[in-house]
Amino acid sequence: MTNRRTAPATRSPRLSPVRLERLTPGDALDFESGASLDGFEFDSLALDTIELASSSLSECRLSSITAGDVDFVGARLSDSVIERWNVPVLAARRSTWRDVEVRDSRIGSAEFYGAEVRSVLFEHCKLGFVNLRGATFTDIRFVDCTIDELDLGQATVSRLAFERTSIDQIELGGATLEHTDLRGARLSV
Repeated sequence: MTNRRTAPATRSPRLSPVRLERLTPGDALDFESGASLDGFEFDSLALDTIELASSSLSECRLSSITAGDVDFVGARLSDSVIERWNVPVLAARRSTWRDVEVRDSRIGSAEFYGAEVRSVLFEHCKLGFVNLRGATFTDIRFVDCTIDELDLGQATVSRLAFERTSIDQIELGGATLEHTDLRGARLSV
């Protein structure tokens, strides 16, 4: 009798679709550090910067946003949708993201180091440098994305999956990975 050990199955990310109803139209004047935004919809905005550091956004849709810099440092985003963004710099250090969908967006540098990101879908996105160094990353799925550089150094990652996603360069030094599925990623380096 042979004692065969089987590898534990990789668990997939657990995501629920974000459902938004009866949103209140918002405008650029609502964007300020420390704001509490609940149930707003922001659409078709072109700004130099968006200052939402230490803010709370819940059940919001942020669509068709073009900005030079977006500051989400220390912010809390939940049950929200970000779509059709064109942003060179997204500063989200030490922020908390829960149940968020990021779709059809182009983000040059996404700085999530030290952040807590849970139950987030990235779909049809072009991402330049994604810095998740030291972040906690749980239940995350990248679908049909292009990522130039992904830094997961020192991150704690659980239930991460890639589907039809290309990654030019990935850094995993010191990362703790559990249920991380790279089979759907095309890795260059």
